[in-house]
Amino acid sequence: MPTEKRILFVCVENANRSQMAEAFAHLYGGDAVEALSAGSRPSGVINPRAVQFMQELGYDLTTHASKSLDEVTGEFDAVVTMGCGDSCPWVPARLRLDWALQDPKHLDDDGYRAVRDDIAARVKSLLAELAV
Repeated sequence: MPTEKRILFVCVENANRSQMAEAFAHLYGGDAVEALSAGSRPSGVINPRAVQFMQELGYDLTTHASKSLDEVTGEFDAVVTMGCGDSCPWVPARLRLDWALQDPKHLDDDGYRAVRDDIAARVKSLLAELAV
């Protein structure tokens, strides 16, 4: 059986984009993935809108916590930054990607869902690339 893939999703606040990406990695990767998310300047809370829009897909984000990159250790098969630019420090990984995603926190509901769905598609592609 293949070894579990470790994936880290990073954004500034760890409240929206990276949380949704972690959730999709859990949904699509199951036990074959250890998915984590963290922020360079974490807000300490998950955005209620992220919770709402993931709940639409049957995923409970209230089980997640907003955390700092300082709380994440080890090596990763992939580290994905979410367009946070200079705010994202270097984390060792075999594969590094930057998904220049718009932060959905100020978007209307349709815009938020569009970012969520874009993240879902990107996570599916990433898992395929990692042979999960």
